[in-house]
Amino acid sequence: MPDNLTPEQRSYCMSRIKGKDTGLEVRVRSALHRRGLRFRKHVKELPGRPDIVFSKARVAVFVDGDFWHGYRFPSWEDKVSDFWKKKINKNRERDAANHRKLRQMEWTVIRLWQHEVEEDFDACIDRILAAVRGHEEKANSNQEV
Repeated sequence: MPDNLTPEQRSYCMSRIKGKDTGLEVRVRSALHRRGLRFRKHVKELPGRPDIVFSKARVAVFVDGDFWHGYRFPSWEDKVSDFWKKKINKNRERDAANHRKLRQMEWTVIRLWQHEVEEDFDACIDRILAAVRGHEEKANSNQEV
């Protein structure tokens, strides 16, 4: 399907799309903050600049849009133009590389997909809480020895 916008119009439209502090990110951060958790945002020193970072617990959280990060992309990639195939595949490759790097650095990586946050918000928050608190409990038990 051809694009109905000129390259300049498409460029302008794309420039208006937020890359961070999206509505979903803000919603997740607000819920975590209400539960007493403190964190950093978009830490430049970590691969992929995670959306939410719990430094002590070494937990990195990404809140990813289904389209931009290609949730189940192979099942729908034939429905988008070559431009989007290339762009989304590149995003997926970069996400996988950043995930590997963080795991090698011994970080717990949580990837929340847009549809997961929208369908079961509380379960997503619980996943993060469990990872952060699980690390805290592990650290406390190591100190007691």
